[in-house]
Amino acid sequence: MNGLRAVDRLDVLVLVDNATDSLSTTPKYVVQEWAGLLAAGRLPTLAGSAICHAHHGLSLLLTAHAGDERRTLLLDAGPEGATLLHNAAILGVDFAAVDAVVLSHGHWDHGGGLLTAVEAIARARRDFTCSLHPGMFAQRATKRPDGTMYVNERLPAPEQLGAAGAKVVVTREPHAAADGFFWVSGEIPRVTPYEVGVPGHVRQSADGRGWDDDPLIVDERFVAVHVKDKGLMVFSSCSHAGIVNVLKHARDAAPAPLFGAMGGLHLSGVTEKVIPDTVRDLKPFGLKLFAPGHCTGWRALTAMAREFGDELAPSAVGKRYLL
Repeated sequence: MNGLRAVDRLDVLVLVDNATDSLSTTPKYVVQEWAGLLAAGRLPTLAGSAICHAHHGLSLLLTAHAGDERRTLLLDAGPEGATLLHNAAILGVDFAAVDAVVLSHGHWDHGGGLLTAVEAIARARRDFTCSLHPGMFAQRATKRPDGTMYVNERLPAPEQLGAAGAKVVVTREPHAAADGFFWVSGEIPRVTPYEVGVPGHVRQSADGRGWDDDPLIVDERFVAVHVKDKGLMVFSSCSHAGIVNVLKHARDAAPAPLFGAMGGLHLSGVTEKVIPDTVRDLKPFGLKLFAPGHCTGWRALTAMAREFGDELAPSAVGKRYLL
């Protein structure tokens, strides 16, 4: 993780997630949406119009502090711009503070709001980067068992994002972002025997006439932050590579022990069969914080609740993690 700096503290705000949950108890370092809004004077009356929308997708706002310096990274932008802007307004997000944007992989539920996010940041400031992988922009789909297809919305092209105001970085290589406060992985090695991607996932062939198998979704990257006196915090938006593969790679590359992991684990639907292996192999990492959300699925969360203690703090929209 060349170029990654250690930071004093990290603030993680969930802008978009599948779930909303301001009722369950949480560890002391997690602030629920309603409690946070009330403390900030942003919830005079509890009402549907005053709280965030849950939506199938993910967007995390990461703010790292080192001494008097602060850098903010937007990881993914959820499935559509309207949800992102609605939640950002309610949560009081300052788009002028966003130094970098990272799209984890080329799926609509993470990149559907990307152009809107870039436009909002560009209206507030001039200089910010948007990190992309070259494999993100093909037409993709999921083939159902009966042969019908869920065809994905295409993502905005790098040229569109550049025209909207971002300094676009398209690379397969790992790199530091926002002056080294964050690290963006390269392609994730697949080393476990059971994390084999998503069966039925396809991408349009080069001639546009058919579909090619694409189960591995190799364009997905994770983001990491080194928090002093704690260790490495890993953000894996969908974990198509498998969360165990992600954490093995992060551990091997890290300048410090692993501290925690957060994001979607994609242990739902056709990948539910690997839940027992995944839960078994997560335990040895000794994570102090584990915050699954988005595409993890209730079956996996139920299995994890049986195996993990207070380190399990599932993600939900509007939650803030103070690390």
